Amino acid sequence: MRHFLSLLLASALALPAQSTAVVMLGTGTPNADPDRSGPAVAVVRGGRSYLVDAGPGVVRRAAAAAQVHGDTALLPRNLRVLFLTHLHSDHTVGLPDLILSAWTLEREVPLEVYGPPGTQAMVDHLLAAYAADIRNRLDGLEPANPTGYQVRVHEIAPGQVYADGNLRVTAFAVPHGDWEVALGYRFDAPDRSIVISGDTRASDAVVTACNGCDLLVHEVYSAERFRTRPPEWQAYHARAHTSTSELAALATRAAPRALVLYHQLYWGTDDAGLLAEVRAAGYRRAVVAARDLGRY
Repeated sequence: MRHFLSLLLASALALPAQSTAVVMLGTGTPNADPDRSGPAVAVVRGGRSYLVDAGPGVVRRAAAAAQVHGDTALLPRNLRVLFLTHLHSDHTVGLPDLILSAWTLEREVPLEVYGPPGTQAMVDHLLAAYAADIRNRLDGLEPANPTGYQVRVHEIAPGQVYADGNLRVTAFAVPHGDWEVALGYRFDAPDRSIVISGDTRASDAVVTACNGCDLLVHEVYSAERFRTRPPEWQAYHARAHTSTSELAALATRAAPRALVLYHQLYWGTDDAGLLAEVRAAGYRRAVVAARDLGRY
């Protein structure tokens, strides 16, 4: 059975070089894991990249992914479109990095940011905080273009939020703790459909958004290790995140061609442990635990 699942997974995730791909720039959480940068996912197609969330280290992780996968779409100057799932700090601490570092590294067009209400205020405050840096680069000796630091914010609601010649993007609401608005995203390209959950407890919205999609990228925590957590943290995580057992049931209904775990909360287990829990809960389709810089 294990050999069969390995073959199924390899088949489900085998990608021609020009296929629409998901590249994991960061699979981490607020926990300071040196092997995992903060949450950031890139959907890459047709020489363009589309980011979901901007965790710590996003620009350097994108540059590393460009080198590892030989994909110029992930070079800093080509990081041009960002979709935010919600405004938790671990998903947005990299936003000033994405605004300013990519500009310093020769992005010439404004960054397009799509996100929930509050995104505009966050961007306005970040630009104000870095006003001295921006002014020095524009007016000082350092060569700098006058447009690449600018940001066009689109505060969005559920529904189709973006389309170009490559793909279209649909946002859907998910429940995440006390946040009034948290979003997941579905990307539809001619060759693949990809759903990224963002942070959410188990939700029918993800099932509906996927509905047999090619790839479901979903957050997860260990159901077994959850029992070791203090009561106050159990109360939080039960309302804000999705356990391995809950994800197994959800993904069975959603029926993606392949399931990718990210934003993994281990609490003492590891990727093998999470995968074992998902399979023990009855999930029978292809599943993998993502690592930073992985391509799926």
